[in-house]
Amino acid sequence: MPTVNLITLGCPKNTVDSERMHRLLELNGYTVSDEAEGADVIIVNTCGFIEPAKEESISTVLDATE
Repeated sequence: MPTVNLITLGCPKNTVDSERMHRLLELNGYTVSDEAEGADVIIVNTCGFIEPAKEESISTVLDATE
């Protein structure tokens, strides 16, 4: 199974959602890593309600692609 890096941005609701995703990924055989480098998949869990959140999200996605 692929290794997944899960990045959480935003409010506490996003943190709870990421914790649930983390558990579901593990239950389905995925390895969840704290490091983006070497991960097969990077998930950015974020929201875009306000402009600074959108900017942070875009910046994080661009950083992850490097």
